[in-house]
Amino acid sequence: MKTLIDAASAKGVMIATAESCTGGMVAAAITDTAGSSAIFDRGFVTYTNAAKMQMLGVSDKTLAAYGAVSEQVADEMARGAIAHSDAQIAVSITGIAGPGGSEHKPEGRVCFGIATAGDCQTETVEFGAIGRENVRLRARDHALGLLQTAVVSFKHNN
Repeated sequence: MKTLIDAASAKGVMIATAESCTGGMVAAAITDTAGSSAIFDRGFVTYTNAAKMQMLGVSDKTLAAYGAVSEQVADEMARGAIAHSDAQIAVSITGIAGPGGSEHKPEGRVCFGIATAGDCQTETVEFGAIGRENVRLRARDHALGLLQTAVVSFKHNN
């Protein structure tokens, strides 16, 4: 974590998180480390669809068309975190930690977004039915990796 904090601090970058299935685990992992106040602006825990719409501006049409666990919603969550914070980089996470899921959205499917001003990249990772705790931990770690990569490649003209 110190590597992320040092890299963000060196670039003068603030980070925000928009989390659903991880319930704030990414924000907690960052803020567990001394010095994080220099680079962490805020975290949004938007577990319900209503929270995603109210706090991040996720569209009800997007939720209806694609469902909460989708790259489209991950995109809007990450962009919303940028729009509703002073951060230059935001990561979003929405997924099915389990138990359960469906044929179309299986347990362990997690969608991520990583946004900067005007740009957002999304991806879906299939962690599999490895148990709720393991899905959440792997999603947290994956999101932290996305943040590390985004901070290293960040240019202030974004």
